[in-house]
Parts: sequence; structure tokens; C-alpha cells
Amino acid sequence: MDSEEALPPDVSVVDRRVGDRRTHGDRRKRSIPVAVERRSGKDRRQGERRRQVDPTTCERDYNDDEIEFMKAMDQYKRANRRPFPTWSEVLEVLRALGYRKVADPTALPGLPLQPQAPPPAPPAPPAVETGTPAEAH
Repeated sequence: MDSEEALPPDVSVVDRRVGDRRTHGDRRKRSIPVAVERRSGKDRRQGERRRQVDPTTCERDYNDDEIEFMKAMDQYKRANRRPFPTWSEVLEVLRALGYRKVADPTALPGLPLQPQAPPPAPPAPPAVETGTPAEAH
């Protein structure tokens, strides 16, 4: 807005471009004593961190196939920067591990087996006339 333009009397303008508001310095560079130092790193667990454990699964013991699958998914997500892969991508990882569908479906855990509907019958061929075409008059 130009300073030459007239403003209505009920409007006030505050110009904050006068100076730098960050002149007080960086708080992080000050040494302020704390009651408990939590950043020492001494309380952390020693040894290899177990990345394959999902905290929502309550630290259960996984079998070798489950660990292989979790590591493969973790590797896929990191390599492709996909923290939440689609189901198609999960299926790609399973196929890359060598899994193939070779047996008839069984019941899903906790669900009864739903009978599969038979494949739809192919459409009937169009009717063919057996007579001779009518002669033109």
C-alpha cells in the first residue's frame, strides 16, 4: 500500500520491518543448568538395536519367515522412500522373496472360508440364421 493513499480513520498500520527481532541471540548456545541430564547416552541400551520389532506387536518371538519378511519390507521402504507401501508393493516384496500361490485358498485366520463363486459362463454365441436371404423384388 502506498503511503500516499488515504486510509479510513478506523484502520491503523503497524510496520514491523524496523529491525531484526532476533537480536537476543540463540537460546541453545546458553548454558542453563538442568535437574537431570538426559542426553548423556549412558542410560541407553548397549548392543545392536532390534529394528525388526514393531512395538505394536508386544515384543513377541518371531519365526525365521516373519523376520525375513519384516526385514525385506523394511529394506523396500527405505530404498524406495515409501513409509506406507501399497498392498501391490507388499505383494511385489512377497513375490521377490519367492512366494507364489500354489495351493487352494484356506480360511483366513478368524474368518470362515467364503465359497468362491464359479467363474461366469462365457457369453452365448450370437444366433445364426439358417435360412437363405429373401430375394429382392
